[in-house]
Amino acid sequence: MSLITPEFGLIFWMVIIFGAVFFVLAKFGFPIITKMVDERNEHISSSLRAADEAQKKLDAMAQEQARMVEETRLEQSRILKEASEAREQIISQAKEDASAEAAKILEHAKAEIAVERESAIRDIRKQVALISVEVAEKIVRKDLDKSDGQISMIDRMVDEASKAQLN
Repeated sequence: MSLITPEFGLIFWMVIIFGAVFFVLAKFGFPIITKMVDERNEHISSSLRAADEAQKKLDAMAQEQARMVEETRLEQSRILKEASEAREQIISQAKEDASAEAAKILEHAKAEIAVERESAIRDIRKQVALISVEVAEKIVRKDLDKSDGQISMIDRMVDEASKAQLN
């Protein structure tokens, strides 16, 4: 018996055993195997469908994210523009307020200077009047001896006093 050239009996029994094993596998094994392959195929198909749906959702989320980022950029730009405008308005208002305050202070200072000047002029006039009265008193005492001198002196003083009150 050689392995390269088997005998007819060996081939016969091998065919019978193969047929029996094939029948048992076809009856019990193949349905289970095909059922498991079909289940696996269905599981793979449902996983692929779920992956496709997840990919579509991810794409939609990416588009939504891009839209939200763009909206955020636009909102940021708008807010920055409004802030810049508000800053410029505040600076302008502060400049105007400062100018108005400076003008008010200047006017107040001018008014105070005018009041002080008038007060100083009045004080000087009083002092001059007092000195004039003192000088006149001294002159009058000196000239009281002469009667003609007294009358002319009194007339002159009255004229000067009336002129001073008119000014």
